[in-house]
Amino acid sequence: MNEPQKPNKNRRIFIIVFILFVALFAYISYDMSSRTTAPWNKPKQLNRALPGATPDSDSLLLDSLLKEVK
Repeated sequence: MNEPQKPNKNRRIFIIVFILFVALFAYISYDMSSRTTAPWNKPKQLNRALPGATPDSDSLLLDSLLKEVK
């Protein structure tokens, strides 16, 4: 006699919009995090962008190799 009621149309629209919003926010967060460089990786990023812009970590070896060439 008493039939179960279907969720009303407004609730269904709210749930769909909420899921889309969360999915969009998750995508934007992932995109921003993949493009951001941690402060301790900045020299690596600069070296990838401009090779030779930063000295190698072992600069003494680099100097000794240059002296041998001369």
